[in-house]
Order: sequence, then structure tokens, then C-alpha cells
Amino acid sequence: MGRATDDIEDLLRRHAPQVLGALVRRYGHFDPAEDSVQEALIAAAEQWPRDGIPDNPRGWLIRVASRRLTDRLRSDEARRRREETAAALTPADAFVAPPPGEGPGTSSLGRAPSEDDTLTLLFLCCHPALSPAAQIALTLRAVGGLTTAEIARAHLVPEATMAQRISRAKRTVRGTQFRQPDARDRDQRLAAVLQVLYLIFNEGYTATAGPDLHRTDLAREAIRLTRAVRRLLPHEGRVTGLLALMVLTEARTPARTGPDGELIPLDEQDRARWDRTAIAEGIALAEEALAQGPAGDYQLQAAIAALHDEAERAEDTDWPQILALYDVLVRRTPDPAAALGRAVAVAMVHGPRAGLAEVDALAGAGTSGRAEQWHYRLDAVRGHLLERAGDPDAARTAYRAAADATLSEPEAHYLRRRADRLNGSGT
Repeated sequence: MGRATDDIEDLLRRHAPQVLGALVRRYGHFDPAEDSVQEALIAAAEQWPRDGIPDNPRGWLIRVASRRLTDRLRSDEARRRREETAAALTPADAFVAPPPGEGPGTSSLGRAPSEDDTLTLLFLCCHPALSPAAQIALTLRAVGGLTTAEIARAHLVPEATMAQRISRAKRTVRGTQFRQPDARDRDQRLAAVLQVLYLIFNEGYTATAGPDLHRTDLAREAIRLTRAVRRLLPHEGRVTGLLALMVLTEARTPARTGPDGELIPLDEQDRARWDRTAIAEGIALAEEALAQGPAGDYQLQAAIAALHDEAERAEDTDWPQILALYDVLVRRTPDPAAALGRAVAVAMVHGPRAGLAEVDALAGAGTSGRAEQWHYRLDAVRGHLLERAGDPDAARTAYRAAADATLSEPEAHYLRRRADRLNGSGT
């Protein structure tokens, strides 16, 4: 029974954004559509374990959610007029389940393939009028299916604060036509979608604050959503590259922490614990992404991740090739994290003093230098390179500065241990 319940939960989670997209496309009411979908999901969770999963689960959910939404709209005269207008534009058989044998790509609304609604919903959630924080929150709520409480916990803010953020985001996009962007701004909007998924994954893989290094729910949700986008855009190199980057990075998770949750840096990890199946998938995706067109930021980062994952030992890492890839990447993107990654690669190829010169140049440049997290990362890398260069006093100072700046408890503990280890070492 437990396994059957898990299967139903996975099914509902997969169909939820498609159902919500279908209702928003037809009725144009985000909030009541979302409430109606939630009621349909609850009804399914109660009925399907008892009665069995229907032949067309998506169609079942759309019909139930549509009826619930129709009841809501009928309670207000103005809403009833909008409902009648929308109904007049929809074929009478729009909610008839597809006949047996008809492919799952056929829409329950008689229009484009249903999963297109997932992509359109992502475009809506990543509307350019929204801030990145609002885009992330709305995406996790509407497409990811996370509750407001879950999203609030992930971002370490009160639930009421997150509820207000999501409500403001919904108000901002209210009235926006539910359609995919035209060819003129599609690339820009897709870039915003991928950036949001990238940010969600990064927050899951290395939480910026709190007691946990890794937030499995966020990282896996980002991968799940990116897989959904890739199913819709299988020949888009940026999408394939982002998925490759996520899979290759997440593959190292089992070795990133010790028995007590302490952070273990990449060069000290037990690589036998890495997920080799995921690495094989990620490498294949990275190769496919590079073959799908000019190498973009995600493809380059995936190629770097693949080189790390292919090395059986830390000393086997092909740092000259990684440095060459970073050279290309930093010419393409102003991302300070890429520049800092290149500084590490410079140190590994040309020595720690060369890497320190790069770090000092980044600190002096002031790019994103006002951010606390940027200062923390600069100091953490500086401490590592100073330790390798044989300057324990300066390294200890840098490690402690980084520990004081980060809001991540596991990273702060790791940095303080590094500093304490250098106390009186003289080496």
C-alpha cells in the first residue's frame, strides 16, 4: 500500500502544473485556479487509493478542478461573465477524455500538447516584471507544487512573509495572457526560466543559511523541473547543459558531508561514494549539450563538472583543461562565481601565489563586492590558497573572516576548524 501511495503522489506531483496551466490558460484566474487544483489533488489522493487510478489521470484532474473553479466563478456575477466568455472560446468537448490509444501528448483541452502548459506556466512565473526572489517563490509554488510553508522554510523566512511575497507575485502577473512568448523575446524569457531553476538548485545544493549544508527537496525539485523543460525542448543546448550540470553536481552529494553533517571539500571526498550512474548520465548529457550548438554558460559549466567527476582521484583532475574552459566562461559571463572558480584553477595550474593574485584582483575590482556572500567566498578561497602557499597566520585570518561572514552553519564550522588547525602550526 505504501508503494502505491508513493506512486500516486508522484503522479499527482507530475500532473499538477499541467492541470494548473490548463485552467489558467482557459479561465485566466491564477489564485482560484490554484485553489481548485489543490482541491482536485486532495480528492484524487483520497479516491484513487480506494478506487484505482483512472485511465486518464490528467483529464480526471482537469475535469474535477474545472468543476470546482466553475463553482467559484459562478458565485460572482462579474466572474460568471468572464467564465461565459472563456467558455465561448473553448470547444464544447474540451474536457472530454481522449479515446483509448490516443497519445499522452494530446491536450485534455483540445489544444497544444498538455506539457506545453508546464513550460508556459514557467514562463509566467518567471515574468520579467517579477524580482528573482519572487520568480523563485512563484515557480516553487505553482510549478513545483511546494506549499507556502515549505518554501518559507527553505528560505528561512516566516510563512506569512513568504505568503505575502507569493501573493504580490500573483497580483503582478494577473491579467498576463497565458501563452508562450513570441520568437522575439522567447530566448530572453527562457534564459530567465533557466536562471531561476539554476538558482533553486544552487540554494538546494549549498544552502546559503541555516543548519543544513544540503536541502535535498530544493535540489531534486530543480532537477525534476529541468527534466520537464528538457522533455519539451530536447534540442535546446542551454537546457541540456543545465540538466547535465545539475546531475553531475548532485552526484557528489553522498560524499559532501561526514557522519555529523560536517562539510567535506571536493579534494578530500571519498569518490567511491559518488553516484556513478548519475555521473554517466551527466557526462552523456554534457556531451549532447556541446553538440547542440555553440557552447553557452551552462554547457561550459557542465563540461567543467564532468572533468571533476571523471577524475578517480583529486590529483588526477585535468586542471589545465578546466582552466581553459573557465577562460572561455569568464569571457562570456560577468558571474563572480565563475571568476572565482577560474582563480582556483589558476592556482592549481600555476601555483597558489598566482591564484592569490587573481583573488586580490577580484576583490579590488568591486564586482558584486558589496555582497556579504561574495566577501565570504573570496576570504574562504584566499585562506585555502594562503595555507597552500605556506602562510598559516594569514590563512587563519582569512578563514576566520569567511566563517564570520557566512550564514551557513556547516560552512562556518568547517572554516573555523581549518583556522584552528593552523593555530601554532607554523606550517
